[in-house]
Amino acid sequence: MESMRSISYLKNNFKKSGKVVWIGIREKRKEKMKVLTIARVTKNGLMGDHYTTTNGKRAVTLIQNEHLTAVASFLGRGKLDPGLVRRNIVVQGLNLNALKEKRFQIGKAIFEYTGECHPCSRMETNLGRGGYNAMRGHGGITARVIEPGDLKIGDEIKPENNN
Repeated sequence: MESMRSISYLKNNFKKSGKVVWIGIREKRKEKMKVLTIARVTKNGLMGDHYTTTNGKRAVTLIQNEHLTAVASFLGRGKLDPGLVRRNIVVQGLNLNALKEKRFQIGKAIFEYTGECHPCSRMETNLGRGGYNAMRGHGGITARVIEPGDLKIGDEIKPENNN
C-alpha cells in the first residue's frame, strides 16, 4: 500500500467529485455562447462548437464556478455570466488544476488534461476594463477527448485513480 504521505498518493486523493453547472458552445467565431443542458462530445470537441479541433489539445475548455466568483469580485461585480469567459464547461466543487497529468470522466465522456486556459484579449472586451487581469490564473483548463459520449448539467466530474 502506498504511503499516505507520498506525493503520488496526495495527487490522487480527492475528497469528492465535482459537478457540471453550465455548458456552452459557440456556433460561429465571436458569436455569443449558446447555453446547453446536454452536449454530445465528439473526438474533436463539443458537437456544434465552432472550435472543434483536429489536434485535440484544446478540444474542450473548462473553468471552475469558484473562479468565476473570484473574477466577478476582482471586477467589482456580484455575479458573472459564464458565457462571457468563453469556456465550454463550468464545474463546481473540484479544483481543475489538480487534474494536471490526469484523465477524468464527465457523463459518458472521458477527457485528459492538456494545459491551462489562459485569458485572451477578448476578456477585456467581454468583461470590461481589467477583465484580462481579473482572469489571469483563473482561466480554467483545456482538455482532449479520449472517449466521446454525452454529458449534461448535474453530471459528476470524476478524476481517474481517485483514492
